[in-house]
Amino acid sequence: MKAAEALVLTDIRAAIIDLDGTMVHTAPDFHVAINRMRAELGLDPLGIETITHFVGKGTENLMRRVLGVDYDDQGVEQHFARALASYQKHYLAINGMYSSVYPGVREGLETLRAKGLRLACVTNKPIDFAEPLLEKTGLRRYFDIVYGGDSLPKKKPDPYPLLKVCEDFKVRPAQALAIGDSSNDAQAARAAGCRVLNVPYGYNHGESIHNVDSDGIVSTLLDAAHLISA
Repeated sequence: MKAAEALVLTDIRAAIIDLDGTMVHTAPDFHVAINRMRAELGLDPLGIETITHFVGKGTENLMRRVLGVDYDDQGVEQHFARALASYQKHYLAINGMYSSVYPGVREGLETLRAKGLRLACVTNKPIDFAEPLLEKTGLRRYFDIVYGGDSLPKKKPDPYPLLKVCEDFKVRPAQALAIGDSSNDAQAARAAGCRVLNVPYGYNHGESIHNVDSDGIVSTLLDAAHLISA
């Protein structure tokens, strides 16, 4: 997918924005919490690059991928509950402590709001992790709605969370723009009938964002906001 400089998006009433890898660089938090969990289980630490490739499909998937480095499928399930409880304890203790907001995010959110859009944050991160992180970074005030990976019956790449936001905001899917860093966001948006832009600096499971089917790639959230016709 090419850069989206020439794209103009019309009749957009809402933006649905991802969290990890899109608004906040949270990989350092994952790195610390996961390696504290692994230490409790007597496992060697993992590098941040390896962990980053596992991010994006929810906490349960993350834990299984992390354990899969050391165990076969049976071993993963055997250690899963203990690993998940340990990880959640450590993540809650350091949530946001090692993270940083990406450049252009605050300005992008301000511009989207100034253009009259309603904003929702839809993430596969558990809501008990997502809400405190948004509060700590000062981003929560921009969003009318926040849905975590455990807020609804289904999570991205299923379209349901995006369709639920459209229902909440009383807009047609074609009037909503999804912005994210991964194929999860693009697949959910395509299935829901929303427009979708990707940022290139996030995680996307370690794969190139240029191979993802979206309406374009934008350098920052601010660039995405500028593409929307007021």
